[in-house]
Amino acid sequence: MDLRLPGLRGRVRRPRRWIAVAASVVVLAGAGTWTAVADDDVPPVRSTDRVMDMGGGVRVDTSYFTSGPGGRRPAVLLAHGFGGSKDDVRQQAEDLARDGYAVLTWSARGFGKSTGKVGLNDPKGEVADVSRLLDWLAKQPQVELDKAGDPRVGMAGGSYGGAISLLAAGHDDRVDAIAPAITYWNLADALFPNGVFKKLWAGIFVNTAGGCDKFETQICEMYERVAESGTPDAAARTMLEERSPSAVGDRIDVPTLLMQGQSDSLFTLGQADRAAKAIRANGAPVDVDWISGGHDGGDMETSRIQGRVQSWFDRYLKDDKSADTGPAFRVTRTGGVDSTDGQAMLRGASADTYPGLESGRKSIALTGREQSFANPAGANPPAVSALPGLGGSGGLAQLSSLGVGVSLDFPGQFAAFESAPVNDNLHITGSPTATVHVRSTSEDAVLFGKVYDVGPDGTQQVLPSQLVTPLRVEGAKSGKDVTVTLPAIDHDIEKGHSLRLVLSSTDLGYASPASPATYTVSLKGDLSVPTAPGVSTAEAPLPAWVWWLPLTGVAVALALLLTARRRTATPAPDPKRAEVPLQITDLSKRYAGSQDRFAVRDLSFRVEKGQVLGLLGPNGAGKTTTLRMLMGLIKPDAGEIRVFGHAIRPGAPVLSRVGAFVEGAGFLPHLSGRENLELYWQATGRPPQDAHLDEALEIAGLGDALARAVRTYSQGMRQRLAIAQAMLGLPDLLILDEPTNGLDPPQIREMRQVMIRYAAAGRTVIVSSHLLAEVEQSCTHLVVMDRGRLVQAGPVAEIIGSGDTLLVGTATAVEEPVVEKVAALPGIASAVRTDDGILVRLDADGSAQRLVTELVRLEVPVQSVGPHRRLEDAFLTLIGGSA
Repeated sequence: MDLRLPGLRGRVRRPRRWIAVAASVVVLAGAGTWTAVADDDVPPVRSTDRVMDMGGGVRVDTSYFTSGPGGRRPAVLLAHGFGGSKDDVRQQAEDLARDGYAVLTWSARGFGKSTGKVGLNDPKGEVADVSRLLDWLAKQPQVELDKAGDPRVGMAGGSYGGAISLLAAGHDDRVDAIAPAITYWNLADALFPNGVFKKLWAGIFVNTAGGCDKFETQICEMYERVAESGTPDAAARTMLEERSPSAVGDRIDVPTLLMQGQSDSLFTLGQADRAAKAIRANGAPVDVDWISGGHDGGDMETSRIQGRVQSWFDRYLKDDKSADTGPAFRVTRTGGVDSTDGQAMLRGASADTYPGLESGRKSIALTGREQSFANPAGANPPAVSALPGLGGSGGLAQLSSLGVGVSLDFPGQFAAFESAPVNDNLHITGSPTATVHVRSTSEDAVLFGKVYDVGPDGTQQVLPSQLVTPLRVEGAKSGKDVTVTLPAIDHDIEKGHSLRLVLSSTDLGYASPASPATYTVSLKGDLSVPTAPGVSTAEAPLPAWVWWLPLTGVAVALALLLTARRRTATPAPDPKRAEVPLQITDLSKRYAGSQDRFAVRDLSFRVEKGQVLGLLGPNGAGKTTTLRMLMGLIKPDAGEIRVFGHAIRPGAPVLSRVGAFVEGAGFLPHLSGRENLELYWQATGRPPQDAHLDEALEIAGLGDALARAVRTYSQGMRQRLAIAQAMLGLPDLLILDEPTNGLDPPQIREMRQVMIRYAAAGRTVIVSSHLLAEVEQSCTHLVVMDRGRLVQAGPVAEIIGSGDTLLVGTATAVEEPVVEKVAALPGIASAVRTDDGILVRLDADGSAQRLVTELVRLEVPVQSVGPHRRLEDAFLTLIGGSA
């Protein structure tokens, strides 16, 4: 008896159902490369890239991550989303590796550098690839085995990657635990819900892959057939169902963490509901987590979700019984808006058991006469609910969670039935249902059901999560009673609000009949809404200080007295450096738990007013640690930092003169740029006149765009607005970490001017960036770090060698012995081979004329000689190519 999952008592492993086509995976010659991935204050991760032969001419690009000491450990397969590649999950892979897992990522067929056609997780294609990857993992000396050929392994992934996790668990019983996110259970139901074609999402699906010809031939033919007719046929449903986890649902019996998005018109909460019920019926533990975001945008709660996945694997792969895997059911709820940054405040509600979509139903009476409305010719104009593919923080579903109504129904194209105002707050958790009678002048009718939250004045209406239920009613010409199961939501109906059931003839995201028709709808019963009474938000306990503060007040006072001498030992301000924005002296910081490994070591440099200083260095150079110490977030082990003569400590008053832009600000999308900044400044509690709002905005250069809603901003405009927010109060020292991330070349040029304008008034800017060409144009001075130490500091012109450094361009590559001869010439301080030729630095006696003469004598194929003005070459020279 093989009890492979210590967390599942009595689980007997069945014989393997899926036999890999090949007994082993062939690694292509020369395809393996090794790199060490490192960052400040974290242990290094070893990474190996390989291209694996899957047979049939298909090659799959993989990366393998490990960290820490040797020995065997469980493995994790991380899959990416549709249209992505293995690079999308690299950070999560590194985090899991540091937590003690061997992690394998790969680009699915047709994506990234992998070859082959996209098969939508074809059991004979992508699913078979996973079994071959498991074969490979079983041969790695770092991977724990349950028995020969059987690695202890979990799988996780989002969307397309979530589906392959479910499918692999059903096809290959070597998979021990899974954590799929925002994915589908039945792809046919997802793309053809109730017999209606989800045309916009299907089109996005195809285009994201690069076009129809990127798919297996039968999939492309199916899509073109359904897209042309607008109606899914039986063959199309069968094809998608065969490639869906539901096809092997009775075989998925491993611990499963299902994370589904509320802001998701592609894969709704109902998909996760069906998965949970099927897997639990097989006897496996299943937890369900409804996250805030989804394919339609919103907060993906990445940090929380990845932490929960890690705990899930700790429990079921490492057999760590102390690992907190969280509640059986959790749902994220929006609790208003945070005035400090304009972002929706999220809070969790949970239950000890998963309530499903029908728990605690209440009947809500609806009123409304029989109503007739039109399906217009060509189904135009269509009603608007979700906008597939919009995504981001400006997704319509995110706006609806903030109480902003953004849906649109055209008069004469819908029927509406409304409830009386509710007497008490009503929280809907699950799928409302309603029964109506439908009659049509055509044989079939296509309707779109939705429930609105209507404000007390009857005008403002919000469509929760922007979700609708499409419904094809066959045989509607003679009239038919139909029960409409509306989308699963988690939404609070406030006291005094009412519910409005709307049945529309069109929707932008779906295919409706092109022929005109008239639909007639009448009520056949109440609206039934699930309330999930077992789900509750944890009560905030009385703060601990209520109990212990009276008892510890004396102890605190005593501690202050005892430490007063130490506190007075804090370095006094240095009046000689009162005008120096930054002076760092002998700064050192060790890695946590290490006595001899340094993130920063003996670092010293000085920054003056009016400078734009570029902080450069490869990964692991210590840049991030230095900035954290500069902002008072962590303490140095040795040395000191002085800002305008004041020693930096956490909470030091002088930090009010420092502004920082580190990870990008969040803005309320429906407010203007100016309103967002005003809201942020109000939250600081400082007087409005101290904001210097107009000056900051002038420097940011947003112009008339300030009056527009932020949701209309380009990425570059959002970035400049974020910089303007960091500039509020006109701090004397401005710290910018990767301010040009995600910007295109014109936007980068604009950001460059923002930094230059800010420093022009006598203030100081420190910018950390990996774009060397941009740093060269933006910065006046540089600090180059490598392995925690200072390599060089000074003006940009000096470091890149504008006067004494020459780039010798050559027709062919120069051999190293020739470079050594050049370096030994009189008047030459150094010579380094580059991709373009030789980088030569002259000493005081050297000259370009003499250099050219000597190069001709050495028969160097010189094409050009000129001043070297590229920071990239100088940077690589300084750090010895370690970047």
